[in-house]
Amino acid sequence: MGAVMSEVVFRAVEPGASTSAVSEAAAAVLAALVERSGVKLATELPLKVHFGEKGNRSFLPPETYRGIIGWLKQRGSSCCYIETSVLYGGERFERERHLRLAARHGFTDLPVVIADGSGGEDAVEVPVNLRHFRTASIARALAEAEQVVVLSHFKGHRLAGFGGAIKQLAMGFASKGGKMAMHMGIKPRIRSWKCRRCGMCLSRCREGAITIGRHPRIDASKCIGCGACFAICPHHAVSILRLRGLWNALFGGRIFREKLVEYARAAAGGKPHIYLNFAVNVTRGCDCEPLPMRRCVDDIGVFGSLDPVAVDAAALAAVSERGRRFRGGDQLSYAEKVGLGSMSYHLVRV
Repeated sequence: MGAVMSEVVFRAVEPGASTSAVSEAAAAVLAALVERSGVKLATELPLKVHFGEKGNRSFLPPETYRGIIGWLKQRGSSCCYIETSVLYGGERFERERHLRLAARHGFTDLPVVIADGSGGEDAVEVPVNLRHFRTASIARALAEAEQVVVLSHFKGHRLAGFGGAIKQLAMGFASKGGKMAMHMGIKPRIRSWKCRRCGMCLSRCREGAITIGRHPRIDASKCIGCGACFAICPHHAVSILRLRGLWNALFGGRIFREKLVEYARAAAGGKPHIYLNFAVNVTRGCDCEPLPMRRCVDDIGVFGSLDPVAVDAAALAAVSERGRRFRGGDQLSYAEKVGLGSMSYHLVRV
């Protein structure tokens, strides 16, 4: 039997296209995808986006999504923006600062939900049972959502090779502990000289792995690496810095990509999510990098599918055709192997 072929809807945009032109293209792709697939739209429909890091200028601005939002509202779906906390420090590390950053970047036209709680600790363990993970720590509001429109800025990424729907599902849906598991594969420890014995970490540990006393410690045999202690400690006494973790984060490209895929499958959860990849303002680096970046290829257009593997494969091929070859294609073959989707696709131009 041949490989299952998924449908990818595409609308091209001109190089240097205006934000309004991209917005119109996205709405056209979404409308055609819903019509052709017959997918039912949920009444409550979160839009998974990236608010951009402070100092970054290449993230997709909120005006990009106006056409999608208008089209969904006409069909009775109530929308919100939804995001998760990041593992590293900065404006997106905890909810209140993250909300302020989103507002400064213009995301004020819809309610904003930070899906994993105030510090990245509110998560659901989703079974995955694959090579690297038995369970995946997914932000609660995303794990409990009936359906999500996953809006991804397609671009390069140092470890993943490229970032699109799979990365948005994996890192974008993961709790802070899930991000730690994918990036570093280690468990936290308490630096006793910084610990004030306030008990905040103890109150958030669901596994009973933390002991507070003369020598505060985390029992690695009980710890599941959820990151709640790291997220909540007001004194920065909980550390995730280990030599093995740093090595994995810097050089473990293939393993990192496999972990991304496993988390993406857990996040997809067999639900009727809708995936749109925006291959515009494509840069070599990620929107998480706090600096301006130049585009590395001309604007291409918007891709849409119910299959996250197919939509990434189509965007990756289009970028490659324009002379920019991103690494990381192995994540697509692994994703197909574990049943996340199909690398084979039929492109429908609208």
